[in-house]
Amino acid sequence: MGGVWGRRPVSDGTAGVVNRTALLVTHTGRRRSTEHARSVAVDLIAAGFVVRVVAEEAEDLDLPGAVPVTGPEAAEGAEIVFALGGDGTFLRAAELARPAKVPLLGINLGKVGFLADAEIDDLDSAVRDVVDRNYTVDERLTLDVTAEFDGGPTIESWALNEISVEKGERAQMLELLVDVDGRPLSRYGCDGVVCATPTGSTAYAFSGGGPVVWPEVEALLLVPISAHALFSRPLVTAPTSTFVITVDPFTSLAVLCCDGRRVYDLPPGARVTVRRGALPVRIVRLRDRPFTDRLVAKFDLPVQGWRGSRH
Repeated sequence: MGGVWGRRPVSDGTAGVVNRTALLVTHTGRRRSTEHARSVAVDLIAAGFVVRVVAEEAEDLDLPGAVPVTGPEAAEGAEIVFALGGDGTFLRAAELARPAKVPLLGINLGKVGFLADAEIDDLDSAVRDVVDRNYTVDERLTLDVTAEFDGGPTIESWALNEISVEKGERAQMLELLVDVDGRPLSRYGCDGVVCATPTGSTAYAFSGGGPVVWPEVEALLLVPISAHALFSRPLVTAPTSTFVITVDPFTSLAVLCCDGRRVYDLPPGARVTVRRGALPVRIVRLRDRPFTDRLVAKFDLPVQGWRGSRH
């Protein structure tokens, strides 16, 4: 899922440091994920790593020698963060990796796992590549969001995939005015609007009819959701663009959602500003795999067609 700011070889700035450090984030609610995370941790410890685990997961992982950590500084000073699970686990791990500017490796133990670079069958080789520093790092574009409204504190958050403003009451339509780069674009009667990154173009924005954007493209996406309008097409704008979404003062309550993880109530009249994030998420790539291959594999696209190959 796209939005590369630049592919860089992994820094060897850890040279001379006695202990290398990795943070493990997993879905301990699934026994299989816990077992695989434990296996990765054991291999890393054997290779000389200090392994940190999220304190809430430490008891389930039961890893002698692992260091429980809490708070937003959990990844501070680490060499790499492992996310073992599905895309939800990856997005949770990104919350810890991003502020510390630490590369994040996703290993898919879920279903689609579009954000992950390795599958469960690659577990052993992925650990070896990390130990050998045999990987590169992509910097993925993110979104920063600010929401302001009378009588409430300013909300500030961010997203790797998308930020959405959606209706808060199921039975009522939401009225939204959308500005792009300081100029009014359109007023929508809709279920909401999705602002997405290229990384998020295969997630919520895709299900709303948005295009798939290749990783090398720097852009922002705007996708209306079920809009009652003659013009309700998805838009692709410059990465420098700014979206302002105003909840009509006479409409119903709205909800601001960031990556499906951070949710905030918005009253009528709220003003939401979305722009390119100040910090990227650094994503580990173990091999130079074409995005087309990833797209075909994850979405199970019919390369042969329903009639099969004619060759």
